[in-house]
Amino acid sequence: MSGAIVRDARPEDRAAVEAVTLSAYQQYATALPAVWDAYRRNIVATLADFAPADQLVAEEDGRIVGAVLLYPGAAMAAGAPARQWPEVRLLAVAPDARGRGIAAELMQACAARVHRSGASALALHTTDVMTAAVRLYERLGFERAPDLDFEPAPGIVAKGYRLALGG
Repeated sequence: MSGAIVRDARPEDRAAVEAVTLSAYQQYATALPAVWDAYRRNIVATLADFAPADQLVAEEDGRIVGAVLLYPGAAMAAGAPARQWPEVRLLAVAPDARGRGIAAELMQACAARVHRSGASALALHTTDVMTAAVRLYERLGFERAPDLDFEPAPGIVAKGYRLALGG
């Protein structure tokens, strides 16, 4: 446990959430050079208008150190088919706050919220370059769901994962 408080984001958290998310995803600029600029623009646009998602943040000592979006079961991204399960998107932890369990706490908060809603599963997408994320998701019990895969850009496969919640 990190000691972070996971809570719903407030309007005044917007700039901090964007800064944390962009700093967390910056490592992919070199791994995805052909699509990085478009991906960065998509992140900024998504964070500016994330409805109908809920946004959760992790706060330590008054500082936002992590964030995630939790979407109801619907299409989340261009090219992504509509889903019957809620999905998480843009899980991010500030680089200087990594390794303390913050990402797991955010994901567990999402899973608990989805379970309370009565949904039977929680889904997400990730790519092969996001190796630490894949390890986290698998450790939390997410399983590969190839039926959820889609291609947001040529040569980039957003791989689907699903966590059964027994709802």
